[in-house]
Amino acid sequence: MARPSATLLALLILAFAPSGCGYNTLVGEREGVDAAWSEVENQLQRRNDLIPNLVSTVKGYAAHEKEVLTEVTEARSRVAGAGTPRESMEASNQLSGALSRLLLVVERYPDLKANQNFTRLQDELAGTENRLAVARKRYNDAVRLYNTTAKKFPTNLIAGMFGFDPAEYFEAPTSAKEVPAVEF
Repeated sequence: MARPSATLLALLILAFAPSGCGYNTLVGEREGVDAAWSEVENQLQRRNDLIPNLVSTVKGYAAHEKEVLTEVTEARSRVAGAGTPRESMEASNQLSGALSRLLLVVERYPDLKANQNFTRLQDELAGTENRLAVARKRYNDAVRLYNTTAKKFPTNLIAGMFGFDPAEYFEAPTSAKEVPAVEF
């Protein structure tokens, strides 16, 4: 009776041998996801480092716009305190919305827009937002590759046995789909 189980074991080994079991591929692609997320966090930190300088510069011109400045500061704190990628994504999306509102406030202050410090900070922030968009795209590309591999047969069997759960995509908030109001 031991013969059928030995045959079954041999067939399983032969089935997984050509694919290398997929375990090493999953490990490599999961590391790719983690590395891509690390770059997103790096760009989020860069943005967080710029925000206090931007807020300080705006405060001098727009002292009565306290609500928007407070919202930016609080959103920045939520990004810094996020523990998981999901929390970080949500906090980052809130910060992006707060920064958009801050830049709308700035439109009301022509002297501020002409200030060299503000202009430099705004350019730095715009560059960081571009880097962040690229990092998010690369993260989503790594997630797609990893999730696709983890769902393909026979790798999906290995993924299930060893706990390779699907990774989450970085998704834009629903507010990003709204057309911004432009007033002259």
